[in-house]
Amino acid sequence: MKKVLYSLLIVAFLFAVSNVTAFAQKPDEELTKDEAIIRIQEFQKNIQDLQASLQGLDGNVESLKKELEATKAKLKECQETYYKILGVTDADIAKFRQTLGVIEGKIRDMRKFSDDELADKKDEIQALENELNTLRGNKITIIREFYDKIISLARDIRSLYREKKIKNYTVGTWAENRDCLWNIAAKADIYGDPFQWPKIWQNNTEQIKNPDIIFPGQIFKILPPGPKTTDEMKAERKYWRKKHAMMQKQEEGAGKKGE
Repeated sequence: MKKVLYSLLIVAFLFAVSNVTAFAQKPDEELTKDEAIIRIQEFQKNIQDLQASLQGLDGNVESLKKELEATKAKLKECQETYYKILGVTDADIAKFRQTLGVIEGKIRDMRKFSDDELADKKDEIQALENELNTLRGNKITIIREFYDKIISLARDIRSLYREKKIKNYTVGTWAENRDCLWNIAAKADIYGDPFQWPKIWQNNTEQIKNPDIIFPGQIFKILPPGPKTTDEMKAERKYWRKKHAMMQKQEEGAGKKGE
């Protein structure tokens, strides 16, 4: 008998569960009046629960806001005391921050150049490093924000230094190699451009006293290709002026002899 009752209870429970599941899955338009009332009551209870939860969260938010404002006030008080000890003002801090920003911008611009271009800008990089080192003497640098920033900028500046990739060229004979500055500059493995001959001259002035005269066996430094520098162009113009004056003098001398 007990077994029969127990079985009936299980069947009744499963039937109830299946009805609840079926009810929960029913579209609103298919509900009976009683089922619709039950569903509305469930929605109302859920709304009440959510409103209670929202009120609790609002209370937490207000409490956190007050805590944040109190923390900000303490931070400002500590900062003002810190600045007073250092003997600096907010304006001093803002100016220092701006100066570091300018240096950071210059570093960013420098990174756009190629290795060869950076090698030519060694003096500019050194000036930038000196500027940063001068700032290091300011007591503001002990503030954590700037201390870490200066270390980072110093590392960035050091990473800009490049060395020119210099190779050597040994002068051959005129009879075999037709070597002169013009022809050497024209070689594909040198500059591939004969008009670059002043670069060879100006980077080897300790050996080349007259660019029209070079000797077999001389070893010239060949710097990487690139536009002529201001000094190289000045030297070239001076060379051509001197050459032109010499030719005029020779022509005048030849004229006098023919009279």
